[in-house]
Amino acid sequence: MNRLAPLFVIIAASLWGFDGIVLRPSLYNLPVFLVVFLESIIVTAILTPFFIKRFPLLKTLEFKDWMAFLGVAIFGGVIGTVSITKALFFVNFVNLSIVVLIQKLQPVFAIILASLLLKERPAPAFYFWSALAIAGAYFMTFGASLPNFDTGDKTTYAALYAMLAVIGFGSSTVFSKRALKNVDFETGTYLRFLMTTTVMLVLIFATGNASNITDVTQANWGIFLLIALFTGGPGIFLYYFGLKRITASIATICELAFPLTAVILEYILRGNILSIIQWSGVFILFLAILKVSSIKPSVVDSSELQS
Repeated sequence: MNRLAPLFVIIAASLWGFDGIVLRPSLYNLPVFLVVFLESIIVTAILTPFFIKRFPLLKTLEFKDWMAFLGVAIFGGVIGTVSITKALFFVNFVNLSIVVLIQKLQPVFAIILASLLLKERPAPAFYFWSALAIAGAYFMTFGASLPNFDTGDKTTYAALYAMLAVIGFGSSTVFSKRALKNVDFETGTYLRFLMTTTVMLVLIFATGNASNITDVTQANWGIFLLIALFTGGPGIFLYYFGLKRITASIATICELAFPLTAVILEYILRGNILSIIQWSGVFILFLAILKVSSIKPSVVDSSELQS
């Protein structure tokens, strides 16, 4: 089974690429907070019957365990998911594969945060390749042009939201490492969605978005079910299952299926394709991320779990 573990990560990453390009942008008519809440609560409702028998085990979790899962929910389930959803909602303004490709910067931020919070120290080469990865992401997004906030072009805003998502997911990976210390990957996945649902429930009432649930159309509900049954819960399960059996550096390579799927779908469905300069940025970004992932495996493993 360990030999097939990378395949599970590849499949999960491909599902997320399909989600980002085909499914999630179709929910643009709804408030982002409501989208994330409904996505989370549907997955939680589906998984709950399978975890009822495990509820007594939750009593054995310590306060620090719950705080770690709360961190995963806030940074990954809320900040990360809300930000990437907001970025993807600019469907009429930006090549969505750019938003997805920016997500490959996550290992850089995860290692930086692991250094700050877990006192892990990356090798000096990490800083060089990280800077190169950020430069590659810039050229991939803007080409040879400077970002302009005054033109009405939403590319810059989408890119900024995508970067915020990277920081959120990167923070979540550090909390995930601590959160999974005393639970298996199945329970960890369930608690991730349960805690996210709880936090989002508070936010939708605080922002007044709860009343917008009447705006959810039948088509929207269909998309939510597809996300929950096809790319949401199953995607996380497959990813965590594979990730428990391979190193983070191998997982990072497998996760290239995420942006690759997005680029292919973006071209097939919308005819969007990157320019030569943008493709050069993609190449630089991928090369730098692969180099970052090969530096000190013990450090890279701190970003072992993606939210």
